[in-house]
Amino acid sequence: MPILDVQNLRVRFETHHGVVRAVDGVSFSLEEGETLGLVGESGSGKSVTNLALMGLIPSPPGVVEADAMRFEDRDLLGLSDAELRSVRGNEISMIFQDPMTSLNPLLTVGRQLTEVLEVHERVSRREARRRAAAGLGDVGIPEPERRLDQYPHELSGGMRQRVMIAMGLLCRPRVLLADEPTTALDVTIQAQILELMQKLQHEYGTAIILVTHDLGVVAGMSDRVNVMYAGRLAETAGAIELFDDPRHPYTRGLLGSVPRLSGDTDADLDSIMGSPPDLADLPAGCAFRPRCTFETERCAAETPPLFDLGGGRSSACLERDALGQHQGGAQ
Repeated sequence: MPILDVQNLRVRFETHHGVVRAVDGVSFSLEEGETLGLVGESGSGKSVTNLALMGLIPSPPGVVEADAMRFEDRDLLGLSDAELRSVRGNEISMIFQDPMTSLNPLLTVGRQLTEVLEVHERVSRREARRRAAAGLGDVGIPEPERRLDQYPHELSGGMRQRVMIAMGLLCRPRVLLADEPTTALDVTIQAQILELMQKLQHEYGTAIILVTHDLGVVAGMSDRVNVMYAGRLAETAGAIELFDDPRHPYTRGLLGSVPRLSGDTDADLDSIMGSPPDLADLPAGCAFRPRCTFETERCAAETPPLFDLGGGRSSACLERDALGQHQGGAQ
């Protein structure tokens, strides 16, 4: 049994400008000790997917529905508020994207860290403070004891990001939702954080959903990758297969925009023309059609499902056969 199983997840926001379908029919599973990468442009539904799993979508205007959203043997959608609070931050933890707004400016860093341990593990305040200081040290914050008594505004943006990471790892969660965990960090600290996440994974079997725009991090950390576009899955595959042989035009565009250190380093980078669509007013047929170089008349008439390509991979492209031949790959 997977540790997390999500079937046909749908999240919509009912606004004055219309219904925004931020996540529309997303399904995936997560095994113990596995890392699933979620990639895509801003607005593709990655963060909303994680917030839905945590039960943090505000209602109204948000509405969360799913055929199944199970954590181990529990239905997350069926849990009471008290039951969900016991899971959230303890068994399922999240590293939030924006540390500037995720930390309470009125509480010290130490109080925000120790509260997690006191609530979920019932440890003494002294023991909670010791573990909080150790957690700050693990993420590379100097003088962790002194930092516990400081307020968020006294720390730099990168240090606040590391505080959020430490908070997410304190209870050694079964599932870690990491939303852009290393965006504000320099490369040396980034490598330290990724190594810490892998250590947690190896020691405790933690499963990780990694949301990031850094495809290099995805390639190095992920076992499988889900590519999202306009709230839907565009492609799913093992990390090695995805980078070697992408089967969706959108995935090809994302990979083509990454600078390479080999080959012709003076060549222009590829780019995806146009902009992501308005989720309240999606185009007919395939949502990626206005930006796609493989567009046909069929693409304007049909919304592509996620086709099974075999070997544990799938693609939501009606012209997947032509794309596979163009790539030189086999179905």
